[in-house]
Amino acid sequence: MDIHPAIVKTPPLGLIWPDEAATEAFAQALARQPKLAHAFIALHGDLGAGKTTLVRHLLRALGVQGRVKSPTYAVVEPYELPGLNIWHFDFYRFGDAREWEDAGFRDIFASPGLKLAEWPEKAAQVLPVIDLDITLSALPEGARRVTLVAHTTTGAALLRGLELGGAAP
Repeated sequence: MDIHPAIVKTPPLGLIWPDEAATEAFAQALARQPKLAHAFIALHGDLGAGKTTLVRHLLRALGVQGRVKSPTYAVVEPYELPGLNIWHFDFYRFGDAREWEDAGFRDIFASPGLKLAEWPEKAAQVLPVIDLDITLSALPEGARRVTLVAHTTTGAALLRGLELGGAAP
């Protein structure tokens, strides 16, 4: 795990997912990446763009059983798997940086594990460096435009693994 990840910025990688099956295939490919276990992935997009759907497919691909809830009201939903802790954040209703400290989020982000954050711009002033930004935009007929940008060596390794594994053109 990178304690202080090197800051990099890759050129945006653009994808089109024609349907939900493509979203699921991407999530499965991402789940196979060794660096994912200690990554911070930020998910951007309007309401209905598919952020939570992508997270659900990713969590299923990682082995999460049972209901995968949107953390819109709870702000965070934790998941424990053997050898992997996962936190799914939704900062849509986040309004005050003091909430960050009061909720113990600094400790969560300092601990090992996968962090997934929807609406990260609502907490940008307190978030650590994002490894991988995923931006989703809804297109007609259920398709999605996807843009991936790595900001650290961990994020760049995820992108390389996706490209080599056939999840990206």
